[in-house]
Amino acid sequence: MKILCLLLALLFVAFHASADFPHPPKHLMRCGYRGTFCTPGKCPRGNAYLGRCRAGHSCCKW
Repeated sequence: MKILCLLLALLFVAFHASADFPHPPKHLMRCGYRGTFCTPGKCPRGNAYLGRCRAGHSCCKW
């Protein structure tokens, strides 16, 4: 019985890990330090675009 419980737990972990659950993108950058800021949409005119800081937000440099 103990082996059956262990086998079921292992199968659950294996199928859970193989399922394509939505994960947040890993390529988001930390923003809000050393002259950077996070803004929704595009960066304001005159500010450099550095990357994405959140979904739909741009990380910009002053």
